[in-house]
Amino acid sequence: MSTHTHRPIDIDHWRERLAVLAQRHGVPGAQLGILRLGADGDDEVVEVAHGVLNVGTGHAVDTGSVFQIGSVTKVWTATVVLGLVDEGLLSLDTPVVEVLPEFALADPEHAARITVRHLLNHTSGIDGDTFTDTGRGDDVLRRYVEGLRESAPIHPLGATFSYCNAGFPLLGRIIEELTGSVWDEAMRERLYSPLGLTRAGTLPEEAVLHGAAVGHVVGPTGAVPVPVWGITRSMGPAGLVHANAGDVSTFAAMHLRGGRTAGGERVLAPETAEIMTRRSVDLPDPETLGDSWGLGWIRYGWDGHRLVGHDGNTIGQSAFLRLFPEAGMAVTLLTNGGQARDLYQELYGEVFEEVARVRIRPAPTPVVEPGPVGEAEDLPLSGAYRNAAQRLEVRGRGERLVLRVIDLGELTGVEPEPPKEHALAPLREGAYLFRPEGQHTWVPVTFYALDSGREYVHVGGRAMPLVEGEGLTR
Repeated sequence: MSTHTHRPIDIDHWRERLAVLAQRHGVPGAQLGILRLGADGDDEVVEVAHGVLNVGTGHAVDTGSVFQIGSVTKVWTATVVLGLVDEGLLSLDTPVVEVLPEFALADPEHAARITVRHLLNHTSGIDGDTFTDTGRGDDVLRRYVEGLRESAPIHPLGATFSYCNAGFPLLGRIIEELTGSVWDEAMRERLYSPLGLTRAGTLPEEAVLHGAAVGHVVGPTGAVPVPVWGITRSMGPAGLVHANAGDVSTFAAMHLRGGRTAGGERVLAPETAEIMTRRSVDLPDPETLGDSWGLGWIRYGWDGHRLVGHDGNTIGQSAFLRLFPEAGMAVTLLTNGGQARDLYQELYGEVFEEVARVRIRPAPTPVVEPGPVGEAEDLPLSGAYRNAAQRLEVRGRGERLVLRVIDLGELTGVEPEPPKEHALAPLREGAYLFRPEGQHTWVPVTFYALDSGREYVHVGGRAMPLVEGEGLTR
């Protein structure tokens, strides 16, 4: 494991690089945390900040400011669940209905077979982008679980991976049932307090005590603050934790130590921490969210090395966490708008090359650049794919393909974006890429069929079934 025999991490260099690259990619505010484990808990930690919390107020970001870490929250929730497994209160193969008898789906037999493991590795088949707002009371998770009764599964149990936000309110409700505390309190008691986290929380009244970043979207003249601060409380276990880069680094260090805090307290058994990083399921698309999934963690194969991590996206904010166990190292980036993924790609490439001496593979690039969308306007519809949040329409054949993205509902008071069309570029057989306007990083789109013959598109980690047309896998 890495120790301080390395050359010290240059804080001034990374402060300057964060500022230069954030400005290049239009990111209003950001924090970067670089952690390298040392002997006897003497870790090397660098934290730098750049920009403003809100372009409307001009308040500067400092290292104590808090950002929404989005779906990085899922690893925090998973950690508490695995702690309950360590205590013998449930197992990974416990059916959810044994702990939550009220849980049901439109297909009751499907729901009855879903286990804790299926929720943690995103293979439950639950339509994952169901963002039902059940209010702000302490009963939000119970009400959310009850509201899933009308939701139809999108794929057979365990048949494929589909990123599932909806599974994490279920895990949060399991935490509540087994601890007797609401999820927010259980997270503090079982995670924040043992780790000594002073800024992490889940509620807006906690965030305002520390200087909270506001999300931004791109407007006609630049970054514009979003009209709401966070997602619904009902989705808390999936994405509502706020923290600073230092808190996220402390959480990562605990996992790098095999579940132990810097002071030696056990949060997880060593074998449990290891199980969380072990391959549980492969992804149909190995480029977007890593090549495989553990229990909570995403697994990445970079330049022959194995990393784990998670990304998070809320309303105008994005977070990126990568752990490099081989080097005893973790890197955290928290942002509040702009082309955050482009910033992540460029900045992390530099960090890992200079600090860990590992060259990260580049993001995927197309075999052939696509032509303008307008050239394919006359192509017939090949297929439409859908989940609770989006409808994707694909027109054309071969290398002349256009993807139309249609948002189907509002998210916490933010109006759905108008439909957008993207020309698809070939990557390999059955896989294509598109590049959102203003972004440098390409987004993969993979078409595939299950053993049942039902066809799907996999984009953004989601498996969306074919609902209209011929599809592209025949």
